[in-house]
Amino acid sequence: MSIAQNPLSVEVTLPREDVALVTVEGHLDLDTATEFQAHLANQLHHGRRHFLIDLSEVPFMDSSGMNIILRVYQEARNLPGSVHVINPRPAVRRVLELTGVSITVPISEKADEALELIDRQRAPETPGD
Repeated sequence: MSIAQNPLSVEVTLPREDVALVTVEGHLDLDTATEFQAHLANQLHHGRRHFLIDLSEVPFMDSSGMNIILRVYQEARNLPGSVHVINPRPAVRRVLELTGVSITVPISEKADEALELIDRQRAPETPGD
């Protein structure tokens, strides 16, 4: 399928200054991966450390998409930051699980759940917890 038949739409919103919610719509594959990567790189350049990648409108993702998610995960982890996948469709979730990406990159059903995970990671541990 050509990119004309399956264009990629990427929208970035900022729920917090250092958190980018990246909403992706369309097929995330070899034809569209460069555009997806450019959006993530731009957010890293602007100081975002935490990435919520909403895949609820992505019916198909191949290894190109997975590699970009893993790459931004590595970069965010070094900041330190985090990457969370939000509400992937069943076919995409299955790919993430079969490849082991879901072991490394947490999957949440809603962005609010991922924000709570980020808050828990930020909270200093207190004795007795």
